[in-house]
Amino acid sequence: MKPFENFRGTVLPLDRANVDTDAIIPKQFLKSIKRTGFGPNLFDEWRYLDTGEPGKDCSGRPLNPDFVMNQPKYAGATILLTRHNFGCGSSREHAPWALADHGIRVIIAPSFADIFHQNAIKNGLLPVVLDERIVDELFELATSEDPLEIEVDLHNLRMHPGRGAEQLAPIEIVIDRFHHHCLIHGLDDIGLTLQQVDKIADYEARRRTEAPWLFA
Repeated sequence: MKPFENFRGTVLPLDRANVDTDAIIPKQFLKSIKRTGFGPNLFDEWRYLDTGEPGKDCSGRPLNPDFVMNQPKYAGATILLTRHNFGCGSSREHAPWALADHGIRVIIAPSFADIFHQNAIKNGLLPVVLDERIVDELFELATSEDPLEIEVDLHNLRMHPGRGAEQLAPIEIVIDRFHHHCLIHGLDDIGLTLQQVDKIADYEARRRTEAPWLFA
């Protein structure tokens, strides 16, 4: 997993609550476990006017003009702004894979489903829980004529909305210290385990001496 670097990105305002993982990446795309290639099918049933299937070329599919993701001013957005209970439903890890593959790096919401929250962090995404009042203010800014930009400074646990003279007061990022450490250093479960590789090797060598019949 790549370390999370500070960056500035455009906000994509998805004004929906209880967005479940089947909406994020529909069930027919769960056959692959490659972690990549899911971006074109992110929010597939909302994003397109036809039915998506694995391996189907999305470049010529008819887009839903009413879906916010298809509005030109949000092209290339890397910060998703949404409502309560984002990522509910099944625990499929394909949901954060699809978001990350599309280019989303930060998700802002008043609350997240617990398993999705964990899966997001383990895949290098930053879920930010904010008070609903602040989320409302960000939605108002993000849906105005000009798109909203936010500078994300995870190292100092701050987000800076706006740009130039229009920059607003910084917003605190509240995150568990362990999760902060993992994101900053790019450590998923495998990476954390590999930090103990010398101790694991010492243990296995000792066990071969203590119980050689286990290794026959």
